[in-house]
Amino acid sequence: MLVIKPYERERALLYAKKWVFSQNPLFGNFRGIGGNCTNFVSQCVYAGACVMNETPTFGWYYKSLDDRSPSWTGVEYFYNFIVNNAGVGPFGRESGPDEMEIGDVIQLGREGEGYYHSLLAVGFEGEDILVATQTDDVFLRPLSTYTYDFARYIKILGVRLEVADTADCFESVYNGEAILPTA
Repeated sequence: MLVIKPYERERALLYAKKWVFSQNPLFGNFRGIGGNCTNFVSQCVYAGACVMNETPTFGWYYKSLDDRSPSWTGVEYFYNFIVNNAGVGPFGRESGPDEMEIGDVIQLGREGEGYYHSLLAVGFEGEDILVATQTDDVFLRPLSTYTYDFARYIKILGVRLEVADTADCFESVYNGEAILPTA
């Protein structure tokens, strides 16, 4: 049975702060072969979720350089997973900049190119969102300092995880037949 737990925004922020200027050895580095921004943002979101979706092709997971989902490192794939995920793992929706909180994701785009860059919201300065990302390795950079044609804002709503269905214990305990484990 799927249950929803809160997304730990502070953990996403702490992870970003620790690893933005270096490389966590648990994850590959995609600098020079498309960029490392979505890989880094996925790591931050994972730090706040602690749940991956290991569905082949359409999930969101990283096991190794050779065993990862397209959504872990690809801008469009990440967006498609997060806003359409009805299964295990983090899920969200597209929102406006006024709804952003620490740990939410912003993706930037250019005319003729589409969306090309993923950033993590890590703070606020007045109306400006402060971001962290890799490839260009920044922390607390104002979003207003970027040049882009359009942006989308992804609000992480929570995290779904699978837990054992304990509903079947009712009949046996009600009838005085057995006590079944709850986990």
